[in-house]
Amino acid sequence: MIVVLKNNSNPEKVDNLVKWLESRNIRVHIFKGVFETVFGLIGDTSGIDIQLLEGLDVVKSVKRISEPFKNANRQFHPDDSVLNVSGVEVGGDFCVIAGPCSVESQEQIIDIAKKVKAAGATFLRGGAFKPRTSPYDFQGLQDVGISLLLEAKKQTGLPIVTEIMNANHIPMFEQVDIIQVGARNMQNFELLKELGRTNKTILLKRGLANTIKEFLMSAEYIMAGGNENIILCERGIRTFEQQTRNTLDISAVPVLKELSHLPVVVDPSHACGVARYVKPMSLAAAAAGAHGVMIEVHNDPTHALCDGAQSLTPEQFLDVKQAVDKVLSALRN
Repeated sequence: MIVVLKNNSNPEKVDNLVKWLESRNIRVHIFKGVFETVFGLIGDTSGIDIQLLEGLDVVKSVKRISEPFKNANRQFHPDDSVLNVSGVEVGGDFCVIAGPCSVESQEQIIDIAKKVKAAGATFLRGGAFKPRTSPYDFQGLQDVGISLLLEAKKQTGLPIVTEIMNANHIPMFEQVDIIQVGARNMQNFELLKELGRTNKTILLKRGLANTIKEFLMSAEYIMAGGNENIILCERGIRTFEQQTRNTLDISAVPVLKELSHLPVVVDPSHACGVARYVKPMSLAAAAAGAHGVMIEVHNDPTHALCDGAQSLTPEQFLDVKQAVDKVLSALRN
């Protein structure tokens, strides 16, 4: 249920309303926007009399929400959420997350970090823990990989993004700026609940074959625990098409922005699985209104231990970044 307050409402009466709602086991999410204040009521609101609320002199309007996702719903939070992550605003300016699929060595990750920063990246990505289809493939350097990412951050100043696979590993991610939940774990609800108890920024990837509603419900799991620092990432879905690794659902960008206030970024690397398609899909993401892109960059893609076929060289990444900047400039003009 949504309750919109009148402008310049009596603070004491507003406080009394909150206390009355909470006494009925209703959690009140308060959003103070530029033009109005909105109460998002979470819990069993079936016993709340809408006419009674509408009759209060501090209430402008009341509306029930049919969608099961509440915290992530734009009706609860009309303005875009802008997350401050280590001094970088996500959801405001266009952000670019770049780096290798896997952290392979200190020399590799630091070299790439320096090059993507010089090209204009705002975050460094790199897999320490790698969920792989085959148990015999490279599984990542794990805790050593996180240490190497932190060293790259120390040398370049780039905030880091890396994937978590197990709730027991949360203490290892204390210094990680953005914790990524991969597509395979989008519906690992116990992991989502634990991340909801943290205050870390979570980059949540859409599952391989999940609907947008299911995607937002996974975000809701995290937000229900009290953590509202979430970035949604469209990374392509599985279809019958075999020319690309997945099919990038570019329409998900405007749909997610319409339904939710959370920032939306696109991962064209995993969506296509082919390096030469990353540039046009990055341009499409920027044109569709995404708040950023996440691109895999490797200094030697041919010999990468993971996903070399979709990785750009630093030089190719610079070309993509410059092209994206032109699209963004055109949109602003």
